[in-house]
Amino acid sequence: MHVPDGFFTPAVSLSAGVVAAAGVAVALRGARRELDDRTAPMAGLVAAFVFAVQMLNFPVAAGTSGHLLGGALAAILVGPYTAVLCIAVVLLVQGFFFADGGLTALGVNITLMGIVSVLVAWGVFRLITRSARGRGAVVAASFAAALLSVPATALTFTLLFWLGGTAPVSVGTVAAAMGGVHTLIGIGEGLITAVTVSTVLAVRPDLVYGARGLAAPLVLRGPGGEEREAGAAGDAGDAGDTVAVPAQATSRRRLGWFAPAAIALTAVLAGGVSFYASASPDGLERVAEDKGFADRATDHALGDQPLADYGEQGGLPVGVAGLIGAGVTLAVGGGLFAAVRRRTREGVAA
Repeated sequence: MHVPDGFFTPAVSLSAGVVAAAGVAVALRGARRELDDRTAPMAGLVAAFVFAVQMLNFPVAAGTSGHLLGGALAAILVGPYTAVLCIAVVLLVQGFFFADGGLTALGVNITLMGIVSVLVAWGVFRLITRSARGRGAVVAASFAAALLSVPATALTFTLLFWLGGTAPVSVGTVAAAMGGVHTLIGIGEGLITAVTVSTVLAVRPDLVYGARGLAAPLVLRGPGGEEREAGAAGDAGDAGDTVAVPAQATSRRRLGWFAPAAIALTAVLAGGVSFYASASPDGLERVAEDKGFADRATDHALGDQPLADYGEQGGLPVGVAGLIGAGVTLAVGGGLFAAVRRRTREGVAA
């Protein structure tokens, strides 16, 4: 749902830019409470992963495709404030390096995909997980939150289009079309989000921000540094020589193995699976074509650079462009989150 230049009047584009800037500012402040030595590097990985998966358009109807928005996934994995920053980083890289999403519409895109989708998804997720506990509830809540966030974002686009769209199209017509196709896309979003969250829960539950309320096993650390879960055979014999600490407290030392695995998966998706993405227009493009306002889109100011349209402009294979984009996103996001984490440490030390 990357809005191009030309769909909105300057007044709406500027107003959305102000909302987006304010939202990012609030997110920067709130992320200081979410980012720690685990979530800061995790957030960079999440941003790169979202970039990669957004390249993988999947068919949802005849001649129509969809792709991950990522707001729900990011919020559940690293927290809602940090999620807004993750999506903003992805959109900035896409807009300035790949001519994906208009520059004058950048505020609209951040507002829709980075703020609305995260707020709706996190609200739904917390509503469900407050009344149900356990990993199954977290996965189910992830699916529902992601599914509902997509049509909510689409209907917010419709509201903005009613306020300042550049084409005289009935708001009811646009709302019905956008809501319908993006509900189908939301099912795909829900499945991707649920599978990803379930996988991370299975291998590193301490890295899922939305699951931090789950009970954590205790780990017994012996005098030689060896560790095992409390309750294991032999605990009673050397209880005086061991110290019970939360499992999360030992995760920093083991964080190393998760990062290369996540980077490798992201590289496979961006550099390999992207070749098989659907070439059909996404939900917004299809609605714009069907309802007669696709011609209002204007050329991207950076549309002539080699990476535009994910390498098509410069003759690069899409997989190469995807690897470059995922790498840039990881570098920009990782640098941003490390800087926020560093400032948080400095503030605490002061």
